[in-house]
Amino acid sequence: MEITFLGQAGLYIETRYGSILCDPWFNPAYFASWFPFPSNEHIDVRRIQNPTYLYVSHLHHDHFDPVFLRDHVCKDAVVLLPDFPLNHLEQALRELGFTRFLHTRNCEPVAADGLRFTIMALSAPTDGPIGDSALIVDDGEVRMLNQNDSRPVDMDLLCSFGPFDVLFLQFSGAIWYPMVYLLPDNVLNTLGRQKRANEMARALRYVQQIGADVVVPSAGPPCFLDDDLFEFNDFDCDEANIFPDQTVFLEYMQEHGVHTGRLMIPGSVMSVTKGACEIRHPFPDEEVADIFRRKRDYLIRYKQRQQPVIDRIKASWPDGRADLLTPIRDWFEPLMRQADLTAAGINGKILLDLGEQKIVLDFHTRRVYAWSGEDCDYIFYIDPRLVQQCVERHEVDWVNELFLSCRFRARRKGPFNEHVYNFFKCLSPERIQYLEGYLAEKADVKELWECDGYWVQRRCPHLKADLTRFGHVENGVLTCRMHGWQWDLASGRCLTAVDRPIYSRPVAAGSKPQPTNA
Repeated sequence: MEITFLGQAGLYIETRYGSILCDPWFNPAYFASWFPFPSNEHIDVRRIQNPTYLYVSHLHHDHFDPVFLRDHVCKDAVVLLPDFPLNHLEQALRELGFTRFLHTRNCEPVAADGLRFTIMALSAPTDGPIGDSALIVDDGEVRMLNQNDSRPVDMDLLCSFGPFDVLFLQFSGAIWYPMVYLLPDNVLNTLGRQKRANEMARALRYVQQIGADVVVPSAGPPCFLDDDLFEFNDFDCDEANIFPDQTVFLEYMQEHGVHTGRLMIPGSVMSVTKGACEIRHPFPDEEVADIFRRKRDYLIRYKQRQQPVIDRIKASWPDGRADLLTPIRDWFEPLMRQADLTAAGINGKILLDLGEQKIVLDFHTRRVYAWSGEDCDYIFYIDPRLVQQCVERHEVDWVNELFLSCRFRARRKGPFNEHVYNFFKCLSPERIQYLEGYLAEKADVKELWECDGYWVQRRCPHLKADLTRFGHVENGVLTCRMHGWQWDLASGRCLTAVDRPIYSRPVAAGSKPQPTNA
C-alpha cells in the first residue's frame, strides 16, 4: 500500500485493487480564513483525479472541498458513504455530479473487489456538522485507520477491527475557543494552555489504545494567512496557543514514551508493508525541517502567494447594509418554536451585534427582535457582511460557515453551552427535529401523545422528527411529513421499512401510559 499525504486530512491511498481519495482540501475555507498547513500548492492534482473510490468523512470544509471535487475529481469514482442519519453528505456530493455510492452500515465491514472497508459513523449533533466518521482500509496485507477529526467513544469496538499498521489522526482541534472571547489576557492564556494540553492528551490516548505500528499526526491545524487572523498561528511553540503543529505532537508522543510517530507533509509518500514503512518527502529533509523551524518566514511567503486569493474572496462578500432582522426573524422563529429542549438548554438570550444592527434571539419567548439595551447571556460581535452572506445563501449550518472562520468576537455568562452552537448547526426543520430528537433520546424517556385514538411515541423512529408537529393520520395510517415514512397505528408496523416499528397502544378508559425508558 502507498499513501500520499495531501494536507490536513487528505490522503490518496493506492493498492493493487484500486485507489481511495480521502478528504482532498485545496481551496481556502471559511471566508478565506483557513489554509492547509503546510501548503499543498505543489501537488500535481492530475495524479489523484481518477480514484477508484472517494471518501469524504464529513461536511466540514477542510474535508469537503466542493470546488475541488467539482472541478478535479472524476465523477466515475465510487463514493464510500458513511451511515449518517441525515443524507446531507450524499445530497451535497450528488449536486457536484457524483452518482455512484456504496452505502455502508455503521461498523459493518464491506468487501469491494479485493479491498475491505469499514466506516465508523458518529452522529451526535456535536460530531462535525451533525456527523463525522473514520475509515478503515484493509488490502489483505496492510490495515490502516484514517481517524481524521472523528472521536470514537467505543474503543473496544474500534480496536476489534485491528491490529492496525498505520493510524492517521487529529491532534489539534481547530476551533474558535478561546481566542475570540473578550477576556483578560491572563484568563485567555490559562484557557489556551488547558485547551492545548487537553487536545494533545486526548490524541495520545487514542494512539496508546489503538496501538498502531505507525502514527501520522494529521487533520489539523490549518494556518491563517489573512492579516486579521495571522497572529493566531503558533509561531514559537507557545503553550497557550491551541494550534500546535505536527512536530509539537510528535515530540509530545516521544516525551510520553511513544516512538511510533512519523512526520508527513503534503506530497510525502508512505510505502507500507506488513512490518515495514518508508516515507519519501517531496523536498529535502532540511527544507522540510525549515517549514517548522522557521514557520513565520514560511507563512509570510505563503501569505504573499495567497494574498490575491484572499483579496478576491473578501471582495465577493456582500456589502453588509441589507436588512437582516426581518429575514433572520422569519427564518429562525419557526425553528425556535420547534426547539423545546434546545431552548431549555440555552435558557437565555443571544445577541447578534452586527454593528448598526443588533438582533436578539430570545429563547425564553422564542422570538427574534431588535435589541433595545437589555442584558443578554451570549453576545456575538460579527461583521454584518458575513451574516448577510449566510442569510442570502440560506446556510443551514452557521458553525460550518461562520463560526469556524474565527472572524468574530464573543462574550458569555458562565461556562461553555453546547446548545448555543448546536442551534446554529441546525437551521432547517429537518436538522432542528434531528437535534430535538437526539436530545429527547439522550434523556432516555419515551414521550407519548394521543393520536387518533392511540397513545403513540412522540418522536419518529426514522429520524426523530416531532410527530405532534409533522404527523398526519388518514385511514389509520400515520405519516411523518418530514420524510414520508408511514406506520399502521393498530399494529405499530412500519409500512416504509421492516425494522422501524412505532410504539402505538389504544387509548383505554382515558388513561395514559406512564412515560417509559426509550
